[in-house]
Amino acid sequence: MRAKIAVMTFKENPKAVILVSGGLDSVTALAIAQDQGFDCHALSVNYGQRHSSELDAAKRVTEAAGVPLKVLPLDLRAIGGSALTDEIDVPEGGTTGIPVTYVPARNTIMLSLALAYAEVLEAEDIFIGVNAVDYSGYPDCRPEFIEAYQQMARLATKAAVEGAGMTIHTPLIDLTKAEIIQAGARLGVDYSLTVSCYQADEEGRACGVCDSCLIRKDGFAAAGIPDPTRYR
Repeated sequence: MRAKIAVMTFKENPKAVILVSGGLDSVTALAIAQDQGFDCHALSVNYGQRHSSELDAAKRVTEAAGVPLKVLPLDLRAIGGSALTDEIDVPEGGTTGIPVTYVPARNTIMLSLALAYAEVLEAEDIFIGVNAVDYSGYPDCRPEFIEAYQQMARLATKAAVEGAGMTIHTPLIDLTKAEIIQAGARLGVDYSLTVSCYQADEEGRACGVCDSCLIRKDGFAAAGIPDPTRYR
């Protein structure tokens, strides 16, 4: 009688699209997705932002993480309406309300591109690094926006009609900047590779005075972790 040979089957890790800007939050979301066992595919958008330093950072962080990166061109300067895509000065110091650095419908656009990419990859998961610091001033970072977009995503694609699900993951949604930095540090994120500044120079050095820089500085201080940001 022949002995039965056990055949082991290995299930592939589920694919996920990670929106990666090159900043602190998105690289932390990427690290969390990897830690959760996802086969990550990073997506960045060259939307005509003031400088290319963030996109250069996106390339660095994804290379360090061993993750493929797709960069899509989309010229939002043709629309304008933001200090990041128009001839509007970036404010220095703290801001209140919806700041002029808000890019009209940016996260709606980014998530739609991620949704299309996910459908092509046959992925059912998208990660975006929106958080409590963001949604205090940016309407398309609010939890209710993400929930509404997820419902739309489950109606809008061929994959969804054929029975596939779609989940928008926001692992940082309830975290402060300090908590985000601490979470990333535990996962080994090298924040020196990232760029958060709204007006970084060509070498990726931060201005140190824009709203994004101030929030980042305060975050590292509150986290009790040395700030690796290069300032000019």
